[in-house]
This record gives sequence, C-alpha cells and structure tokens, in this order.
Amino acid sequence: MGGRGSILGKNGRTKSGNKATLPPTATKSPPPQVKLVLVVAPGAVAPGMDLLKEKFLNIALLFLATIVIAKLLSAFLISRGRKRLPPTVKSWPVLGGLARFMKGPIVMLREEYPKLGSVFTLNLLNKNITFFIGPEVSSHFFKAPESDLSQQEVYQFNVPTFGPGVVFDVDYSVRQEQFRFFTESLRVTKLKSYVDQMVVEAEQLGFQTKEEQALEPLAQERVKFPHADPEREQECASKSEKKPERALPIPHHQAYLLDYFSKWGDNGEVDLKYELEHLIILTASRCLLGREVRDKLFDDVSSLFHDLDNGMLPISVIFPYLPIPAHRRRDRARKKLAEIFANIISSRKCAGKSENDMLQCFIDSKYKDGRPTTDSEVTGLLIAALFAGQHTSSITSAWTGAYLLRHKEFLSAVLEEQKSLIKQHGKKVDHDVLSEMDVLYRCIKEALRLHPPLILLLRSSHSDFTVKTREGKEYDVPKGHIVATSPAFANRLPYIYRDPDRYDPDRFAAGRDEDKVAGPFSYISFGGGRHGCLGEPFAYLQIKAIWSHLLRNFELELISPFPEIDWNAMVVGVKGKVMVHYKRRQLSIE
Repeated sequence: MGGRGSILGKNGRTKSGNKATLPPTATKSPPPQVKLVLVVAPGAVAPGMDLLKEKFLNIALLFLATIVIAKLLSAFLISRGRKRLPPTVKSWPVLGGLARFMKGPIVMLREEYPKLGSVFTLNLLNKNITFFIGPEVSSHFFKAPESDLSQQEVYQFNVPTFGPGVVFDVDYSVRQEQFRFFTESLRVTKLKSYVDQMVVEAEQLGFQTKEEQALEPLAQERVKFPHADPEREQECASKSEKKPERALPIPHHQAYLLDYFSKWGDNGEVDLKYELEHLIILTASRCLLGREVRDKLFDDVSSLFHDLDNGMLPISVIFPYLPIPAHRRRDRARKKLAEIFANIISSRKCAGKSENDMLQCFIDSKYKDGRPTTDSEVTGLLIAALFAGQHTSSITSAWTGAYLLRHKEFLSAVLEEQKSLIKQHGKKVDHDVLSEMDVLYRCIKEALRLHPPLILLLRSSHSDFTVKTREGKEYDVPKGHIVATSPAFANRLPYIYRDPDRYDPDRFAAGRDEDKVAGPFSYISFGGGRHGCLGEPFAYLQIKAIWSHLLRNFELELISPFPEIDWNAMVVGVKGKVMVHYKRRQLSIE
C-alpha cells in the first residue's frame, strides 16, 4: 500500500514495487509535486500528433512545389528574355487587331512601319502575324524551305474555289508535282504556240469589216443557238445588204467576237477596264481552258468563273465556308465547272484527240509513281491557273493603259518602239517579236510595281528563326506565327525606289536598275524565291500581245478621271470605269 505522496513509476507501480491503489475519495488539498505522465499504449496515435504531422507534410509539399514553380518560371522568363521578339502593334484586346486589319492592311502598314520598323507583329484574334517589310528581312520569307515556312495552312481559304485534291489541299510533295505540271505547260515551246493564239484573239478586237458586221445576226444566233439549223442560218444571212467579198466560215469563237465587239466601230467610247477583262479571259480560254470552252461554252464558263471570283472575299480568308450567298454561288459554280470539264475530258479521251493547250497538258500529266491525273484534279488545276492569271493580266493591262494615256512621254516611247519593230518585222507579231518589246515591258512592269494585285503574301512558321533588319537589329520569330510581306508596300520603299509613288518605267532601264540595287527581293510583284509566280512569262506575253495590237491600230484618249485603287477587292485592282475615246487607225512608220 502506498499512502499519500507516493510517486508512480513509469510502469504504474510504487517504488516499492507494489501496485498503487488510489483511495476512493480525494482529499481537498492537492498532493504536492504531482507529475502526470501520459501513458500511451503500443501502436496508438494521439489525434493531436496526427494533425501536426499532416500540417508538416502539407507545408513541405507546398515548399517543394514553390521551388519547382519558381525554377520553371525563372527558366521561362530567362528564355523569354533571351528571345528578342518583334515589337507589337498597339490595339484593343481581343478584337483590336482584327479591327486594324479589316480597316486595310496597307493603311495599318503605313501607320506602323515608321514607328515599329521593318519587322513587327499584329495580334489578330488567336493568331500572331509578323510582317517583314523590305528585301533585307524578306530573304528568309522567300528562300526558306516548306518545312520552315509553309504556304498550305495560310492559303486553305482557296480550297473551296480550287477544289479538293489540288494545290493547297495536298501535302507539299504532291503540290510540287502539280507545280511541275504547270511548269511543263508553260515552257517556251508552249508559250510560242500560245502567243499565236493570243494574237488571233487580239487581232479580232474591233476589226469587223462591214461584211462581218452584216453577218452579226448570224453570229448572235450561233451564240444563242450553237446548233441552229442551216435554214435559219440562211435566213439570217439573207438579211445582209450585200455578200462579203471573201468566204467567211464562222466558228463559234468568231461568232462570239462578232457579237461582242460589234460596238467597236471606227471611233467611239468604251470602258477599257471592262474590255480588257473580257479580252484577257478570251485569250486565256483559248490557251488554257481549251478549244471546246472557247468555241462553244465561253459564255457559260465565263459566268461561272465570275461567280467563283466574287466568292473570294476578305471574310473568306478567315471563314471560307461561311454560309453566305457569295459562298453558295461559288460552290454551285465550282460544281458546274467540274461537270463541264469532265465532259470535255471524256470527249477528248474517247475521240483520241489531242489539243495544244494547258488542259491537254494536265490530262497527259502523270505523277512520279505513274498515276495519271484525275478529272477532278485537272479541273482544279485549270481553275487555279485561270484564277491566278486572269486577275494579274487584266488588272495590270488596265493600269498599264491608264498610265500610258496619262503620261504622254511614255506613250510616245512605246509607239516609237512599235514603229521600229514594224520596220524590222513587218506586221508580224509572234513570241520573238514580243520579246523585243523592252519599252513596253518596262511600262507594264512599272504599273505592276505600283499596283500588284496581291497585296499580301503569307506563310506559316513551323520553327523559330531569327531575322536581321537593315539597321542591324535582330528579332526572334517564334514557331506558330503567320509571316507576311506586302508587295504593295515594299514596292514603294523610298530607300529602294526614287520618288516611289511616281510612274517611271525608266527606273528599270539599264544603268538605273532600281529593282536590283538593293539586292534580291526588291521587286516582289510576282513573289520570288521558292514560290515565285510560274505564270509570269505568260502574263507579260499576254499583256504585250494585247497592247501591241491596241497601240498599232487605235488612237486612245483617257476621258474619265485617273482611276483609284479598289482596296475593298480581295485581288486589288482598278476601282470604277476607265473610259477612253478610241479612233481606228494604222500606225504610220514614216
């Protein structure tokens, strides 16, 4: 027994070794120097200790996570600090960049280039567009391989127009093979034969004899009813006041011309822009689309191409499949064109016929694995060819005419050149004669410098790269950026072109060569590098053929105000009409 004051040992016993027995009741005064010892059974955990350990573990994890995040953030900031990103165009968040872009890319470039320099980025919705202005920074844009800077993603909006399985709807290797088909169809030997066809079309421009005009009712009947019976044709022909002095067999394409150009008499007024647009598509139809289209289906095909053209709007770049009326007309036209060309291709194959045109080149083309082109591919390639060529040629033809008629000194120069060529070669106009028209070439090139139809060229960046400006600054362009350059803006840089807004074809003459002084890519109306325009030689020949004919056979005077630029068009051209007064004459070489 232990009395009061006994001290419990560690095992709950008294120092004497006996178990301690507490009395049933405690006295009022507490025992002196009592030590309370917590007795813990083996394997048991106290609730307080559990909470303490959990808190310690959470703090440790939080501390560890903080260290990891800090290191990652530090690495990111250091990496980002090392990247010399291009300056950014200031705009309102989210939609500000889109508003700046839709206001007009050239307007935005004019405002930002003086402030930000030759490399800068515009935040456009969820995309970053980095602009390169000038040949010094554009080299990588034009020379980079497709694996670094790609066309495919940025030109996807063309797929509804061109169709599936061609150009920007296929991978790069297939696209390269299709471009080889284009190259084959535009070789010099082909171009020479195309020139002959261009001249045939141009020479019929406004050159109706009175006898041919007398057959106009017959022409109209042939256009409207290509399979009209002979009795009806005889009835139409009998309305003529007199018979022509020579027999005039009238194929369908001539019948169309007789109807269309009947208004071109000895003198009058015409909208030159409208006339050139139609003449360009006439010559393109003959050389590219084929005899069947040119002879029998020109009116239908021209109308369908018009719907395709009008289906290419600025909004189409961002939302190419938006269900708007213009897009629905575009899709219907594309489907109808596919049917027309499928019938022509089938007819040629069944008849074993072979024509001298781009259509035939595409029909005969084969991929490296031996696979022939499909009807759908042929149609898409033809649409792409005409869509590109028609715009460039018609727009540039109109600007060339407007500038020549405004600047009499250059008009006199091209007339003198035509006289000289007539003295050397007579009235013959072929590939070789057109190649000698250097003055006219420079006049066309200068119009194209001032007014390139494509104001923006785009690529998608697949890897980071560095660009160095003319001033020596270096910027890192990240992977995922859209990279853009502007022929319309770069072609007017004052440190490359003297008095850049002035029409001066002599800037390209030997001794000045302003387009070469600053190095490659100073003149980019036709692009350049890996993706230069394959149709450039065709376009120059086509425009030369038309304007050499006009210069030799008509006096022209611009009677409307000098045209403005149609910035609202997807392919930027001439706004409004270009009215001219014409008078028929033969160019005198005396």
